[in-house]
Order: sequence, then C-alpha cells, then structure tokens
Amino acid sequence: MNQRRKIGQSRRWVIKIGSALLTANGSGLDRKALAHWGAQMARLGEQGIELVLVSSGAVAEGMLRLGWTRRPHALHELQAAAAVGQMGVIQAWESCMQAHDIHTAQVLLTHDDLTDRKRYLNARSTLRTLLRLGILPVVNENDTVVTDEIRFGDNDTLAALVANLVEAELLVILTDQQGMYDRDPRGNHDARLLQEMTADDPCLDAMAGGSGALGRGGMRTKVRAARLAGRSGTATIIASGLQQKVLMSIAAGEQAGTLLLPGKAPLAARKQWLAGQLQISGKLQLDTGAARVLRESGRSLLPVGVTGVEGEFKRGELVSCEDPAGQEVARGLVNYSAGEARTIMGQPSGRIESLLGYVGEPELIHRDNLVLM
Repeated sequence: MNQRRKIGQSRRWVIKIGSALLTANGSGLDRKALAHWGAQMARLGEQGIELVLVSSGAVAEGMLRLGWTRRPHALHELQAAAAVGQMGVIQAWESCMQAHDIHTAQVLLTHDDLTDRKRYLNARSTLRTLLRLGILPVVNENDTVVTDEIRFGDNDTLAALVANLVEAELLVILTDQQGMYDRDPRGNHDARLLQEMTADDPCLDAMAGGSGALGRGGMRTKVRAARLAGRSGTATIIASGLQQKVLMSIAAGEQAGTLLLPGKAPLAARKQWLAGQLQISGKLQLDTGAARVLRESGRSLLPVGVTGVEGEFKRGELVSCEDPAGQEVARGLVNYSAGEARTIMGQPSGRIESLLGYVGEPELIHRDNLVLM
C-alpha cells in the first residue's frame, strides 16, 4: 500500500485552514467556502474519521468588522481585533456544521497550555471527550490574552501542537497554494511542486518562502509545523483549500498537495517525546500483576496495581513505573498528584471520587501517555 492510500485511511486528523482562505483575502468570511469544507468534513465524519479543526481568521474578520484595512502592529489593537473577529468565526462554523447536524465546540488555547503538563492533560481530556461525543472542536489561539504568540506565532504551529496533543495520524494544512514548491512559485514560473518528502529533510529550509499580509504563516512555518507534528508520528499534507473536494481526495489516497512524512514511526517518535524530553519527577511501585499487564498488554495503569509512591510530583508530570524487583517497566504522564496517588493507590477506580472528592480520569496513567522501557 502506498503512503498516500495508507494516510488516507487514517482515523484522526487535524485540519488547519488559514486566514487568506477563510476571509477570501480580506473581504470577510467566505461562507460559501466554509460550507464547502464543512460538507467534506461531515462526509469524513461519516467515514469514521475524527476531526479537529484549527481555524484562523479571527484577526482578519475583526479587522473587517472594525473597518480596518491594514493589520495593526500595536498588541492591544491586534487583541481587540481578535476578540471581535472570534465571534464571527465561531458563529460561522457553528452555522455551517449545524446544516449537517454536527455540533461544534470553541477551544481557545495558548502555546503554554500545550507545554504545561497539567494543562496539557486537561486540554487532551477535553478534546478526546468532544471527539468521542461526535462534536467538531474548533481550535484557535487565544489571541486576546497571549503576548508574544500574537506577534510571532502562527496557527500552523498551533495545529502541529494540537496534532501532538490528540495523537492525530494526519495534519492537513490548507493554504492558497497547491502545496510546497522547490522555490517560490510567485517569482519562478518553473517552480516544481513537491510530491513527497521527509519533514526532517534539511533541503526544505532553502525551499520555503515568506508569508502574506493577512496571515503570519508561510511555507517556513508549515515546514516547522510538519516537523513538530512528526515528533509524535503525525504525517502532514500541505494542500490547496481552493481545490474541489480536496479533503475527500486526501481520504481517497489521491495525489493532493505535498506530503511530508515524519522521520520516525509513531511509536518511536512518541517514546522519544515522552521518555527522552522530560525529567522524571517521581516513581510508582507496581505489584506483579500490574507490571505484567503493562509489559504484555500495554494497557493503562490503574490505581489498584500501585503499591507505593516516591517523590512529590504534580498532575501531568513524568513518572517512572517499577516492578517489585525495582526494574523500570514504563514511563508516563500521571493523571494525579503524588498526594492523590498515595490516597488512591491499591484502590479500584470506582473509589476515586469517594476518596478524593472528584474523579479526573479512571486511570493513574492512560496508555496513550505511557511508554514501555
């Protein structure tokens, strides 16, 4: 099976649509285009594909509503435009998807939400719940509160971090170009569309160009996004949002845009991300049964299988899991603090709420955040 067909059969996508596409280059939200993409997303949902939408356009839509013709430079003006425009963006997507009996949910994130481990787990749990309920999360950067991000950030990067967050198999970045070229096609008529490359290929850096007036992106940020997405094994397709039924073409395994493959397989990439990039903040001692279940089945770690807790860690920090002989079995992001873990260790998940007064997750470490050593 070729890579295109294999990727077309993936079950969880993050789709990012940029400002130039959403606002028809500054003339207001293009509702006809939104309806076109919305219909395709509804079809993908019917095929069993879970979708997260990262939608730009808040600042551009706010500029239109405020009668501004140039993107402001003052931070407070950018944040005001984002606050005004975000209302229009989310209303448009909700109206669009309601035509297909699909609910949407607004999710505003900052990059800090995805680097702080506690907030990372909270955001992950919320998004996974929305996907399980069949709701389309519409994600945007929380432009009204961020500072540096609104100046230097971009939703390509945010989309890649969301792909890491939900463990998407595919990141689709829709742009106003057919894909990525070996040189800027705006000034080079002989520019060649790249069909397939590895995201880590250093040649891509020299091929990437700049960005437009409305957005903060460009091919450089899209290459960077593909590399960030690839750290958890996500492939990236950069394609034209103007192409008829582009999302359906991707799902069918057809040639569409530029495919940037991750440098490592998903399991190896995620293991490196979890086990190699973070410092261990504590240890969990497991009984023989729990250690065997992790080794043989790769299932989640439940409190009932824990016999001891070492260290003082917070929710979302990385902990080591050891068998009764002291041998490390796995590492993972823990769903409860050290004090809470001590309270619920050895207990069935059904008792978590009565012991702690609340229940966040039934697992001490979810299998998606657990890597065997």
